[in-house]
Amino acid sequence: MDKQVRRLGIALLLLFVLLFAQVNFLQVVDAHKLANDPANHRLILEQYAVDRGAILARDGQTVLAKSVKTGGRYVYLRQYPGGALYGQITGYFSLIYGSAGLEHTYNDFLAGTAPELIPQSLTDQILGRPKRGADVVTTIDPLLQRTATRALGNLPGAVVAMDPRTGEVLAMVSHPSFDPNPLASHDTAVQQAAWKRITTNPGKPLLSKAIQQLYPPGSTFKMVTASAALEGGATPQTLYPNPPFLDLPQTNNTLKNFGNEHCAGGVPQISLDVALTVSCNVVFGRVGLDLGAEALVNQAQAYGFDTQIPFDLPFAEGKIPPADTFKDNLPLLAYSAIGQASVVANPMQMALVGSAIANGGVEMAPRLVTSIRDASGRTVKTFGPKELGQPISSQTAAELTAMMVNVVDHGTGTPAQIPGVQVAGKTGTAQHGGSGNPHAWFVAFAPAAHPTIAVAVVVLDGGNLGSDATGGHVAAPIAKAVIQAALRRG
Repeated sequence: MDKQVRRLGIALLLLFVLLFAQVNFLQVVDAHKLANDPANHRLILEQYAVDRGAILARDGQTVLAKSVKTGGRYVYLRQYPGGALYGQITGYFSLIYGSAGLEHTYNDFLAGTAPELIPQSLTDQILGRPKRGADVVTTIDPLLQRTATRALGNLPGAVVAMDPRTGEVLAMVSHPSFDPNPLASHDTAVQQAAWKRITTNPGKPLLSKAIQQLYPPGSTFKMVTASAALEGGATPQTLYPNPPFLDLPQTNNTLKNFGNEHCAGGVPQISLDVALTVSCNVVFGRVGLDLGAEALVNQAQAYGFDTQIPFDLPFAEGKIPPADTFKDNLPLLAYSAIGQASVVANPMQMALVGSAIANGGVEMAPRLVTSIRDASGRTVKTFGPKELGQPISSQTAAELTAMMVNVVDHGTGTPAQIPGVQVAGKTGTAQHGGSGNPHAWFVAFAPAAHPTIAVAVVVLDGGNLGSDATGGHVAAPIAKAVIQAALRRG
């Protein structure tokens, strides 16, 4: 009997030790993990008890996102007055789906937990006020955002506008976009219905075509190829053979011009300047072969291709194959020189290329936020301009600018002409493996002598012109509208 009692006592003691160890593990070792588990309902209630900071446009007045008091168990409701207009910039703050966009990137400031906000938080505690987050002031210009959205309309594609001098992103539009308001609802059924509607949309509105997806840039990439040629010793007046097609090495295939045309009426030679003006594939394919893979790849990487570029939101950098890829595939090099084959980019990447040319060869890092202001209105953090590098010399930038002015004045970019304003631009009509209709591109900046605005546009699958689409006819008018709004010209 004593033996059985002793065994029972030992078993109970072991169970007590295990229980004690588990309680201590939960309360001490695993406490932080449990406290911060998104499924912890107490944590959710605490998050929604915070008067979350606003997200504002560059004017510091236009509200892109704000919190309003509800009086319910979730004290504050997140609202997005502009809806889909700014959806891919603000992102969302959702009970079920977490956060995205600037709501996610700057959550510590918006939620009032950043170290810079400790003085404000202590003051709120002492005065018995609810915890308040800080406001995030963006670089977005509401006029340009509305103009770009209206100009793009229902066409699938994207627009990026930036100040080439500072890297400030003035507008960033992608269609289709999404309205974050249903995702921020306190009604889970409303959230779930919105999520299903958004995620089943074949246009993938949660993925920004401006910064998160990549497409062949077509002839807009000739800005990069021309840069490499000029940096390598060529001039705008350097002459190149102008056959009707380019015999590609290592194969019996040929590279042809758009529409199988013979550039400049079939003259035997044309200059680099004229080749860019009329966007001559045959000449630029030859330029790429003459440059060699290393020079072309190095120039693209100097502009930010294959380079991690700091940005406030997830950004997919442009890609070009490594130089050794072309060793046994010279036709790929010729096609890469005209922005086809394995070269891919998005409007932000091409806006950076255009901005570097506009800014005298200096490329500025793209920037979406200028400052953080606490609840009292005091600026607690600022974000100033930063240089990414200098991909080209000031001389090359000046020569390229003059060549791109010719594109708009006399070449493929004439639909971007603005009376009284000298616009520099480059068109692109990119073949791809999708619908068969080309993507239409345009990159531009103005005024050409002292640029204050750079714009990149892509319209996917030919937009409303289908197989007849060109960058000049489809994308250039969109860029023109944004430039006119930026320069306050009707």
